[in-house]
Amino acid sequence: MRSTLFASEVLSPAIGLEITGIDLSQRPDGALIDELRAAFLRHHVLVIRDQSLTPAQQLAFAEQMGEPAIYPFVAGLEGFPMITPVIKEATETVNFGGLWHSDTAYLERPPKATMLLARQLPPSGGDTLFASQVAAYEALSEGMKALLAPLRGVNASAKADVTRTREDRIDKAGDGAKKSFTARHPVIRTHPETGAKALYVNRGHTIGFDGLTEAESAPLLEFLYAHQVRDEFVCRVRWTPGTLVLWDNRACQHYPVNDYHGHRREMHRITLEGDVPL
Repeated sequence: MRSTLFASEVLSPAIGLEITGIDLSQRPDGALIDELRAAFLRHHVLVIRDQSLTPAQQLAFAEQMGEPAIYPFVAGLEGFPMITPVIKEATETVNFGGLWHSDTAYLERPPKATMLLARQLPPSGGDTLFASQVAAYEALSEGMKALLAPLRGVNASAKADVTRTREDRIDKAGDGAKKSFTARHPVIRTHPETGAKALYVNRGHTIGFDGLTEAESAPLLEFLYAHQVRDEFVCRVRWTPGTLVLWDNRACQHYPVNDYHGHRREMHRITLEGDVPL
């Protein structure tokens, strides 16, 4: 059902909605927020174009969509600790989170959503891919669904260190101690708002299944990792200055493409508090 309050275009049958014609700097009223929330739950990813927002305005919109949380590894902006700068300098070759993953699945309460606002972009490249894990689950055979139903995935920030899904900027956060997190979550999680089932393992964080060794877990995980990102589950977002993207970590994964070496890219990220996956 199309909104009467904004123009939109579906990005793919499985995931993604591009929205134009709204100005988030003018605090949205309740009716608009309700329609944005409904679209968010239906499409998993909202791509809202042409937003000229101060950090305070970005945070105010985030507060209308959920409860902002502090990212545990990277210091926030001065005066806005809940806004994390995600930066790749022109001299760097490794980007932030450069593989398929769902944000911080190694936390007991992973964020329900992530909001990213484009501040500085390369002249081309730097797109982000999103994959619906609801569609990925629904495409599994009944036998595979039954096999996965009782399993719990072991997710570790130590794997995130190795796979570079987070930047190790502990000193910038003012904490010299190494932080490590491990959490066990259902391989198939049920969305707390829609009731939809989704796959909830990811290459960036999941090291195995609870009760099995990593070696025993690896063949099934490799099948799932490949299955989760099949073309028919994916949309591609091309960033433009002022693009704001909000995605549902409970229902999708994302992959920031690292194809813009020699150019600086800066995004401002806010995560929204989630719940314990069930």
